[in-house]
Amino acid sequence: MATTPVTTPATAKDRSAVRTLLRLWPYVRPVRARLLTAAFVAVLASCTGLVIPLVLKWMVDGPVADRDGAGVWLGALYLLLLGLAEALLFGLRRWLVARPLSHVEAEMRADLYRRLQRLPVAFHDRWASGQLLSRGTTDLMLLRMFLAFPLTFLLVNAVTIVVGVVIMLVQDWSLGLVILIPAIPVMVTCVVFEKRYALVARRAQDQVGDLTTVVEESVLGIRIIKGFGRHRSQARAFRELSRTLRGTELRKAGLLATIWGVIVTLPELAIGAALVLGAVQVADGELSAGTLVAFLSTALALRWPVDSIGFLLAMSQEAATATERYFEVMDEEPESKGGTGDATRTEDSGLRFHHVRFRYPDAPEDSPPLLDRIDLHIRPGESMALVGATGSGKTTLTALVPRLHEVTSGRITLDGQDITAMSRQELRSRVAVAFEEPTLFSAAVSENVLMGAGTGAGTVELERALAVAQADFVHGLPQGTDTQVGEQGHSLSGGQRQRLALARAVVGRPDFLVLDDPLSALDVHTEAAVEAALRDVLADTTALIVAHRPSTVLLADRVALLSGGRIAAVGTHHELLRGNAEYAHLMAGTDEEDGR
Repeated sequence: MATTPVTTPATAKDRSAVRTLLRLWPYVRPVRARLLTAAFVAVLASCTGLVIPLVLKWMVDGPVADRDGAGVWLGALYLLLLGLAEALLFGLRRWLVARPLSHVEAEMRADLYRRLQRLPVAFHDRWASGQLLSRGTTDLMLLRMFLAFPLTFLLVNAVTIVVGVVIMLVQDWSLGLVILIPAIPVMVTCVVFEKRYALVARRAQDQVGDLTTVVEESVLGIRIIKGFGRHRSQARAFRELSRTLRGTELRKAGLLATIWGVIVTLPELAIGAALVLGAVQVADGELSAGTLVAFLSTALALRWPVDSIGFLLAMSQEAATATERYFEVMDEEPESKGGTGDATRTEDSGLRFHHVRFRYPDAPEDSPPLLDRIDLHIRPGESMALVGATGSGKTTLTALVPRLHEVTSGRITLDGQDITAMSRQELRSRVAVAFEEPTLFSAAVSENVLMGAGTGAGTVELERALAVAQADFVHGLPQGTDTQVGEQGHSLSGGQRQRLALARAVVGRPDFLVLDDPLSALDVHTEAAVEAALRDVLADTTALIVAHRPSTVLLADRVALLSGGRIAAVGTHHELLRGNAEYAHLMAGTDEEDGR
């Protein structure tokens, strides 16, 4: 399973949630007007609710004390209107944020997808797909929820608490001070909670990514799981991860319960103390009953803003963690665009490797390179077979041509031009590839094949490519070339998938063709037919073909033997067979396998 970077405790402690969340500003800026309007409307709604205790004071000290029935009904009307206004304002706030926040989420998801397309293959080799998927789904959902609710209400509740405290101090400063006593222990609790919750929130979101990876791999590998009867062991592994995630979520719940207990209990005790003290003052005639009612109503109105602090802080920490995880991907260095256009063009034509050396980016510095001082020239219109033992670096060498990996040193030229001087779009329009493990998408056969052609390609090009790849079987599918092949093309056989991948490589009539053992899954008769059709294509194309079978080698004009990370010999098949023992041994092994 691929590994992915995980925030260490030290990193999480040093991370500022506010600084992290500020990175969302470029996405929020286009919709800031509506968000600020929504925040203002929410503050107005909350302050409208604080007017209700003042109306109650007027009613108790006025119409109720004077036994004025008309005044009581008038006060009830005021309360009804205030309640309706508060509800309508909160509804307006929700309407204001719904559309812009869905736009923010969509833009972030689109940017993440674009960045994933531009990141080098080495990045995708390191990262588990489930971790990337969770960043594009769960994490972005958390961010939308944060922008819709906690971001606004952290401001709204702060304003509400300040305004409410001022109202209570104006009503009676001594009772107001009693209410303020829990403020310091509550703030200390919030600081401690924030640090601890950040660590657990990060751990939980990483574990969700691991769980997503397991689910995805189990679905894609269901044939292997069933074929080897490993469903029970896979289920146990899934349960272990689920149990670990459950433990982390319970830890989060425990922290939230602790802060909620403190935040709810201390203010409640303060309100109880204020009630007793206020009742004594009313009994002594030092305070009017209406003032006490207004004071306590205001204190009770502040219960939700105070009680929600823990919940809002928790959501803010989860949003900060989601932001951190999102930008871990966005901060990765994408593939360079290339296309400097100032590279010196040499007289060499065709495909040439000049002293190419390659080491994987995450390999230790002191490790030997996988490919070392590769010098190889494939002349225009020539086909060269690349042969070597398993693990000798053949696939890696072919991946350097379309720049799926970047050379560590040296250079590769196409018709004398350094490939790093071309834009990737230009390079990949001239070089077509077909891999040993064919990848098909959940789309129609025609869409999968024409992916390798330009925008103007149509039925004629499609039929020609299918004929070259001997993929006429598609016409027998339920909807012909419009048949959906399903995820990864698993509705087709391995040989059928490989033939469609080959058709995709040749459909655009590329100048250069790189084939990584493209016929390995074909039976002998189909292979012979494909090879016969390929000879016509290769006659007009410069090609590099990874080969294991003598029959595939014979497609090429010359053969290069890769051994020990270097090109050990170059010649025709018959020359190497007579003059190179290692090559003869490799071909003898494949001959025996083909004969079995």
